[in-house]
Amino acid sequence: MRIGPDIHLTYCTNIHPGDDWAQVQSSLAEYGPRVKQRVSPDAPFGIGLRLSNKASEELLVGDRMQAFRAQLARDGLYVFTMNGFPYGSFHRTAVKELVHAPDWQTAERGDYTIRLARILATLLPDGMTEGSISTSPLSYKPWINNGGEVSPVYRASVAQLVRVTQALIEIERETGKLIHVDLEPEPDGLLETADEVCAFFRDHLLAYGTQCLGDVAGLSEEDSRQALLRHIGVCLDTCHLALEYETPRDFVAKMQDMDIRVGKVQISSALQVLLDKDPTDLVSLVNEVPDDSHRPHLNVFPHRHKVGGRVKVQDLSRILAPYVESTYLHQVIQRNADGILVRYRDLPEALEGLPVDGSGAREWRVHFHVPVFTDSCGAFSTTRQTILDTFDLLAEDPFTQHLEIETYTWEVLPPELKADLTESIAREFAWTLSAIPQSLSKGGTL
Repeated sequence: MRIGPDIHLTYCTNIHPGDDWAQVQSSLAEYGPRVKQRVSPDAPFGIGLRLSNKASEELLVGDRMQAFRAQLARDGLYVFTMNGFPYGSFHRTAVKELVHAPDWQTAERGDYTIRLARILATLLPDGMTEGSISTSPLSYKPWINNGGEVSPVYRASVAQLVRVTQALIEIERETGKLIHVDLEPEPDGLLETADEVCAFFRDHLLAYGTQCLGDVAGLSEEDSRQALLRHIGVCLDTCHLALEYETPRDFVAKMQDMDIRVGKVQISSALQVLLDKDPTDLVSLVNEVPDDSHRPHLNVFPHRHKVGGRVKVQDLSRILAPYVESTYLHQVIQRNADGILVRYRDLPEALEGLPVDGSGAREWRVHFHVPVFTDSCGAFSTTRQTILDTFDLLAEDPFTQHLEIETYTWEVLPPELKADLTESIAREFAWTLSAIPQSLSKGGTL
């Protein structure tokens, strides 16, 4: 949905199970009109489309694309962004680190992304000339750190990104639609932090990708550089950003210093565990009023009370047990009193290595996407403040046009956080729309 002159908000359909096109189409037919009626009954409603590789191939068979465009028009929906991170299955199976496979070293990843770009260029409505595709941060870092050498991975990834850029240049010439592919930093991704993103662009993508693109596309060195920066960007996921203890202001400033496009913001929140070495019982701050005095309109669910506080280390295994599940990776990043970060690949590994008294551990942030409409989950806080900080920054400097709510964990959340899916999505939108500064959200319809 359009929330400002050039800003669109959606939710990512990776929350709906569906590996083939029939399943995707069915979920969109079921949930698209329902959510639109709750959120945007009188104006077109945007969809953040997630297609697996299989579904993307099947959509292009016969007249399915034409039928899908008719379905979108009938239901008052439009597509302006896509999630090209998970290549294969994403629900009801052990995804874990396989979400990165195939990685950007492979032609399969490049072919899939080009296919998504052609689909998106076809689906973008008249009057919209820009579409975004979020994608993996090149590879999974432990695959490389376990005996591999990183330079060949960067070289092979650049080769595929150059090939994709060449295709995106052709798509823009043919259709007038600018499609950019946005690398999404996340914990244990090969690109994980702002500094790693900048180093990759500076030392690899622009250092030798420029010449490669010039050779295949017949462009000058400067035109090649501008084409890469035009079509390859970064996706700022607020959950991932918070997990790395980075701030949106610093992240965006580093991107802008290097002319790296922030093509998309994914609105998401992580678990935050504040550790207390005091031997008293678990402290729960019940009915405490959140510090949202500068945004009194944020309390859109007054029946929900904040529950959260400092927890004893020895309680972690018990109270984090509902978040141990077998589908997704839930990396944990621990912040010590001296600022040093300690990283765990998954929640069970972190629980096996619980910090002890004297370790200096002060906080855990857990890569478990939790509803953005709450700032607490039982005994835990969340990183929702990072979302608010991102919105404030956007009000100062609209550095991106695409916002996408991405809480994909509804099926694996603890029972007390689960609710009817349509209601849950509507609540995510209600909170997000209430939290976005009015100066950012003034605008018309699509």
